[in-house]
Amino acid sequence: MKHITQKVMVLSAAAATAAAVTLLPAPHAQARTRLLSPPEIGIQFNADGDPGQCSGRTGEQWHFDQHLTDPIRFDTDSRPGGCRLAFGIYDPDNYFAGASVTYRFESSTGGNPAQCGNQGTHQMPIQRTSRAFGPSIRIDTDNRPGGCVLTFALSSPTLMGIDVDYSSDGNRDQCGNALPFPGIPSPVDNSRAVPIVIDTDDRPGGCRLQLRLRSF
Repeated sequence: MKHITQKVMVLSAAAATAAAVTLLPAPHAQARTRLLSPPEIGIQFNADGDPGQCSGRTGEQWHFDQHLTDPIRFDTDSRPGGCRLAFGIYDPDNYFAGASVTYRFESSTGGNPAQCGNQGTHQMPIQRTSRAFGPSIRIDTDNRPGGCVLTFALSSPTLMGIDVDYSSDGNRDQCGNALPFPGIPSPVDNSRAVPIVIDTDDRPGGCRLQLRLRSF
């Protein structure tokens, strides 16, 4: 009986040790979890004239993936100046290796191109070592004909996406592809680009824009 009791105690101790090993990850695995840094999306938004035309969150902002950026607001009209806007992605753990994200800026069909500064297709930089922005575009829509079209697109071998939340808080005709504030985010992925139209002028209200980076 004594021999059997001792054997049971030894087996119980071995089972407890195995359970402890199963429940506690190895030290290197714990360190790797602490080192993981989620990617971030950034917006730089500033006025170069009357600041009332470029409101919401101005300056520089960065937000982790799965989180919407703070709203920026376009309301350029007959007041002096316009808004300067740029984007970037910070990816310290290289989640998006091989990805390309662009923002194309152009005047609308029949619009006055002088309202849309630095037209073209610009790369949204994806940096591992620092937070950086791509080329700045300039919005100065007013009562001149037409407006500006800003299109977000991406190509990536990995699963990623960007949500574009574009909404109107006044006359919706100033904000093409927008919904009343707050809007419903539109997804950008390998199969779908998302354009928004900015045509603010002296009509009431303006347009709000938020972005959200998605990694899977």
